[in-house]
Amino acid sequence: MKKTIAEMEQTAASEAANKLISLFDEDSFVELGKFVGANGEKTGVVSGYGYVDGAVVYAYAQDTSVNAGAVNTAAALKIKKVYELALKNGAPVIGIFDSKGGDIKEGMKTLGAYGEIAKMSAALSGAVPQIAVVDGLCAGTAAMIACMADVVIMTEKSELFMTAPFTADDKTAGAGTAENAAKSGVAAILAKDSDEAIAKAKQLLSVLPANNLETAGNDYYMENDAAVSADLKGIELISSVADKESVIELYKQFGTSAVTAIGSLNWRTAGFVATNNGAKLTADDSAKIARFVTLCDAYSIPVVTFVDSEGFEKSSAAELAGSIRDSAKLAQAYASATTAKIAVVTGKAYGSAYVALASTAAGSDFTFAWEGAVIAPTTPEAAVVFLNGVSEDNAKQAQEYADNEADAFTAAANGYVDRVITAEDTKSALTSAIEATSSKRVVTPAKKHVNFVY
Repeated sequence: MKKTIAEMEQTAASEAANKLISLFDEDSFVELGKFVGANGEKTGVVSGYGYVDGAVVYAYAQDTSVNAGAVNTAAALKIKKVYELALKNGAPVIGIFDSKGGDIKEGMKTLGAYGEIAKMSAALSGAVPQIAVVDGLCAGTAAMIACMADVVIMTEKSELFMTAPFTADDKTAGAGTAENAAKSGVAAILAKDSDEAIAKAKQLLSVLPANNLETAGNDYYMENDAAVSADLKGIELISSVADKESVIELYKQFGTSAVTAIGSLNWRTAGFVATNNGAKLTADDSAKIARFVTLCDAYSIPVVTFVDSEGFEKSSAAELAGSIRDSAKLAQAYASATTAKIAVVTGKAYGSAYVALASTAAGSDFTFAWEGAVIAPTTPEAAVVFLNGVSEDNAKQAQEYADNEADAFTAAANGYVDRVITAEDTKSALTSAIEATSSKRVVTPAKKHVNFVY
């Protein structure tokens, strides 16, 4: 008996298919490999392409209605096809993860299936944006592959782990939860449910470029009429500078002495980093910023850094937590990045914090400072003790040192700051600087890649 398309497509769309339909513009989703299956059975993934705000995007969603979304060779074939098409056509990929794991019925073939997917994800990294949406169970090798994406979005009730938490010796509370993934820096965004997660993914697509050869930006957002003032810090400062409602904060629950966000400035996409209220940076803060700067650099997204930090956390516990390793990772990420880098010292920039985040010598294209900024090789309190010894006048001497030796104008006179600006002039200064560096090109020595500190 001959089969017809109508007969083959008579089943209702699965939840996975409906997620993809909601991701794409109306009536634009085209499913690929619909009839691909193993041993005559359907496979637990829906894949295809469509348009998001008129731009081509490739996507796949694991389908728990078919064998609990288990990954087999047929599923890997469909996912691999999506990756190949995305790479050839320079378009982003979104993967929606919800699966019990590998199909144990296929035995060792499952290992090869996962290997194919991991290899393709690595091949796409830095070439086209990859967004992983974890909306259910994502365990073992699937968790590893999801976290290879540029950005991981998790719904609140989803689970992500390498080894099932109930098998762990310590039975750590919250293991495998979305909350823990956010606190550990694995999940960049937490969403209430599937709809919000998909909406966040679409918002990210609106500011990310289609690939590493295209310029990111659009005219969706309105100009921001909010005033920038010297009392603003962190996400409030970023939101006042960026185009209205364009800011997407990443890794909010991880490394809380720093803020990382992507948004639009004068309709050009920009990455924003802000250190908060002079706080010392922890290992988590350094790792968070380094990861974010590397993402921006991969897609030539300019990085704007608001610096207000006394430096890096110092204690034996911090050292054991990896503070030295991760601060080196941070410095290396900034220094090796060839995208446009603009720093604004809004408060304190002491010692290694200035060198890593704002130094013109280490590669910052423009370094601005607010009028009240303090830039010094160490804290003013420590400097006067080194210079004058311990005395009752140290507090007064420290203030005089900050006002006369470590002020923004002295730093500018010595070439460590390009411009001294008022807080109110920040937006116009940044807009001009991003425009001036929009065609930046850097010739680097022939090598495979930077040997990043891990």
